[in-house]
Amino acid sequence: MDILRCIGCGSVIQCDDPASPGYLPQSKLPEGDETVVCRRCFRLKHYNEVTPLHVTQDEYYRIISQIADDDALVVNIVDIFDLEGSLILQIGKLTNHNDMIVLANKRDLLPKSVSDAKLLHHIRKIVSDHHLKPLRIHLMSARKYQHIDDVMDSILELANGRDIYIVGATNVGKSTFINTLLKAYADSAEDVITVSQAAGTTLDMIKIPIGDQYIVDTPGILNDIQLTHHVSAATLKAITPTKEIKAKIYQLDPRQTIFLGGLARIDFVGGERTSFVCYAAPGITLHRTKLERADELFANRVGTVLVPPVADERFDLAMTPFHVPAGKHDVVLPGLGFVTVKGPIDIRVHVHPRTRPYLREALI
Repeated sequence: MDILRCIGCGSVIQCDDPASPGYLPQSKLPEGDETVVCRRCFRLKHYNEVTPLHVTQDEYYRIISQIADDDALVVNIVDIFDLEGSLILQIGKLTNHNDMIVLANKRDLLPKSVSDAKLLHHIRKIVSDHHLKPLRIHLMSARKYQHIDDVMDSILELANGRDIYIVGATNVGKSTFINTLLKAYADSAEDVITVSQAAGTTLDMIKIPIGDQYIVDTPGILNDIQLTHHVSAATLKAITPTKEIKAKIYQLDPRQTIFLGGLARIDFVGGERTSFVCYAAPGITLHRTKLERADELFANRVGTVLVPPVADERFDLAMTPFHVPAGKHDVVLPGLGFVTVKGPIDIRVHVHPRTRPYLREALI
């Protein structure tokens, strides 16, 4: 059987995985020699809708490295609720250090009482610590349309007529951002089309005309350190925040433990009595107990007292010890949230073995 390719993006047509390039339901396959358009390109053209696309890490690097051959502006979207977990550390090298702007999405999830200036200060430090050198950093909420006009003005100014590549990990809101731009700036649905007419030339990228320029949508990379890629759909829904996070404060004595559902736990091993300020989705049950009872509780009450995960889904947790120095720091649980503590204290953090908890200067 001849290989079919989407005339829009060049992807090989397949009927198995809706989140992979070139997906088309079996019922939509052509019977003759007519051209074929994948579901993603069809939705983009007819509904101004960009659907998420996932690829393997190696394939992602191959695709993104094509940007190195272009003189372009790279728009790197990160998740403000999981900054380090959503960074693509190799993005500068992969794109031949093209000009870059960083958009910290999901500003609406953090408390309104925290100033944008303070958030930007911390984000600049985190980005710099990871050896990224963006021309500008913006806060935004693509879902709530917060700061979208300022972001677009900045992008068009810095692009100065060049192509604009949108890059980011999965779940950072990249497709939501592009859809927001299309709704706000595209003249009509008919103007929003995929423009690659040669099979394979823009494989897994879609060029979208806006005025005299192109915004190029790229697939999202699966960042394996995030918990979101290791849980069921039901658990993912429970741990994904959809509105402003309200801090939950617990006073802990040494030799106490706080659980974030059955997905993470922090043991307070040594130090003076202190506050643990938890920032996580409301669907996550927080539970405080004595350290001596923590193992038994985890063994017997995941799915009942400790939720999420759901009752028939559980996994062992890997432990990492931390000494928290003096001052306020965040204990970050990638894909789950963060807990602000004041040192000096000693703690042990238990999370999914594929994720990596870390400390940072307090964001809030």
